[in-house]
Amino acid sequence: MNEDIFDVLIYLFENYMDSEIDIIPDTDMLHTELKAAGFNSGIISKAFEWLDTLALQEEPVFKSANNFRIFCAEECYKLDLECRNFILYLQGMAILTPVSRELVIDRAMAVEKKHISLDELKWIALIVLLSQADEELAIAHMENIIYQETPDFLN
Repeated sequence: MNEDIFDVLIYLFENYMDSEIDIIPDTDMLHTELKAAGFNSGIISKAFEWLDTLALQEEPVFKSANNFRIFCAEECYKLDLECRNFILYLQGMAILTPVSRELVIDRAMAVEKKHISLDELKWIALIVLLSQADEELAIAHMENIIYQETPDFLN
């Protein structure tokens, strides 16, 4: 199986984060379930580490809410123009705040891949939003974007 952490994150989202059940099993139980679902231990550990790092992130402090984001060369390489435009689109639609934008970029850069696809970036944005308090509306918008056929920002 050619799997990566996105497969694990999507599995966790679809089986735990998107359910009405507020009980999330402990890490050992999740690890066992993910192994039974066919994921290898290395990928599971990387996905848990990625999620743990997201949970421990300190929010950046901005002097102004009207800040402007310039992507560095490494970010431009990993996040192509379509991905960068998508991030700006999400911020323009108030789905991402400057803080959540930075968390999305940070988590995208933390993925051990040379390039992040637009679909992968969408999942990163959703998972970042799920980690933030009081983002129900933004989460609902992001879920709609992920599951719709033709993205609005491409029209």
